[in-house]
Amino acid sequence: MAPEVLRNEPSNEKCDVYSFGVILWELATLRMPWRGMNPMQVVGAVGFQDQRLDIPKEVDPLVARIIWECWQTDPSLRPSFAQLTTALKSLQRLVIPSYQDTQSPPVAQEISVNSTP
Repeated sequence: MAPEVLRNEPSNEKCDVYSFGVILWELATLRMPWRGMNPMQVVGAVGFQDQRLDIPKEVDPLVARIIWECWQTDPSLRPSFAQLTTALKSLQRLVIPSYQDTQSPPVAQEISVNSTP
């Protein structure tokens, strides 16, 4: 949760941006956030001591920058989700090879959350 939420202060969609930064950190590091701390310790660290998770140097610098921006103390300095969408589109190269890099065209796969296997 965003620091302002933990302190029971007014909040807006920027608190969700903070949380998105934590999710992105989890995806980039494949680690559990605040491992070894109980929930009250996390509340104190994030909400009242302005602590953030360490971003390992192995994380792509562009991803690290996005995470860092999502965790700004002042919510107004955090990016909007529209800005995040633009920034993340440029990172698709990290996980999705371009069509020119493959031997054959990509295979379309239909995915439905309502279907059963």
